[in-house]
Amino acid sequence: MYIQMTNGVPPQTPEQTSFDHRIEGLERQKEIDDWLPITSSRNAKWWYAAFHNVTAMVGAGVLGLPYSMAQLGWGPGVTILILSWIITLYTLWQMVEMHEMVPGKRFDRYHELGQFAFGERLGLYIIVPQQIIVEVGVCIVYMVTGGQSLKKFHELVCQDCSPIRLPFFIMIFASSHFVLSHLPNFNSISLVSLVAAVMSLSYSTIAWTATAAKGVQEDVQYGYKADTTADTVLNFFTGLGGIAFSYAGHSVVLEIQATLPSTASNPSKGPMWKGVMVAYVVVALCYFPLALVGYGVFGNDVLDNILISLKTPVWAIALANLFVVMHVIGSYQIFAMPVFDMVETFLVKKLNFKPSSILRFIVRNVYVALTMFIAIMIPFFGGLLAFFGGFAFAPTTYFLPCIMWLVVYKPNRFGLSWWTNWVCIVLGVILMILSSIGGLREIILQSKDYSFFS
Repeated sequence: MYIQMTNGVPPQTPEQTSFDHRIEGLERQKEIDDWLPITSSRNAKWWYAAFHNVTAMVGAGVLGLPYSMAQLGWGPGVTILILSWIITLYTLWQMVEMHEMVPGKRFDRYHELGQFAFGERLGLYIIVPQQIIVEVGVCIVYMVTGGQSLKKFHELVCQDCSPIRLPFFIMIFASSHFVLSHLPNFNSISLVSLVAAVMSLSYSTIAWTATAAKGVQEDVQYGYKADTTADTVLNFFTGLGGIAFSYAGHSVVLEIQATLPSTASNPSKGPMWKGVMVAYVVVALCYFPLALVGYGVFGNDVLDNILISLKTPVWAIALANLFVVMHVIGSYQIFAMPVFDMVETFLVKKLNFKPSSILRFIVRNVYVALTMFIAIMIPFFGGLLAFFGGFAFAPTTYFLPCIMWLVVYKPNRFGLSWWTNWVCIVLGVILMILSSIGGLREIILQSKDYSFFS
């Protein structure tokens, strides 16, 4: 047999060439994964998961809970608040369990789990739009929240100063994100997230204790404020969306779990679940006192941001608003990181851009600028909470995990698991439809007398 030599080296066979190409492909894939925000670091601790989840969950939504209670009334409000806590804890447990349900495989991103459950193409179509709406929507709302809280802080500490319009405060708030957004991954924002988690408990406590100190206001009323039945019903829908917005952490839970180390003997779901339980205790301490005390003191006159309803003591309200700003800075980063990951993944894997600091600099600055611009155009806190809460948060939080659980695990028909998941699905779909209607109406009403960039 004759073998032609090239510079003394036998020519490669087709099998060897194919093997070399696969090795090169794997090396490039590892290089990309080591650069992308979600998969670049897997050495987080369980307490990282705890304060990341607190930062993701507690945020602008908690400030609107008394307002949601006013729109729902005592009975429905308390019932929906408790049911939401229980249902979302259950669906969060499902997400944690499904992260590593396939041996040797980790679903590091929400859409990866969706693709496994629904198929490669359909999973993307179902999950990615919902997740983008959630995360971009939260970032927009937090731009508004940060700007409003900065404005309130300025008015309280400098009462003789000339008033400054809200758009300028939104731009001031956004300036911090033009810097922080360049931190590469979740672990790099751990300190920011920890500060944000502490701030969330702090301002929630200040808000409900300052409210309780005021005592029940004179002539307080707990009935529905609307004059017509139609308005009452639509306000009820808006209240549903406000509560749905308060439980927004599910869209980033797999991305948070992806930062934890995992082995066959010590899977990541152990420390992740420990972090989730701590986070949900903190959520309860933040949500329930503020929602009940806020509504109990102000009744149906409470505003869509409880801190705006409070006027005294000035130092406490100013401090609480400053804490809100510090918290939503961290929350913005938690929800922005998966968006950065999606965009950067698309650019380097689909469009073959080279992973680089310049690419990251452009992507993240454009995103911050875009969310800032939209927030300046539509700074309607209550309406945005309800609309995004219903349109996007209800699916990703209340019923998509249940649907994926049924598709993947196929529990016995009419068994406990089957019924539990279907009840969550039905309630979640109702919540999505009704609160989206209420939120959109609220935005329309608030925009009647609003001029852009005013």
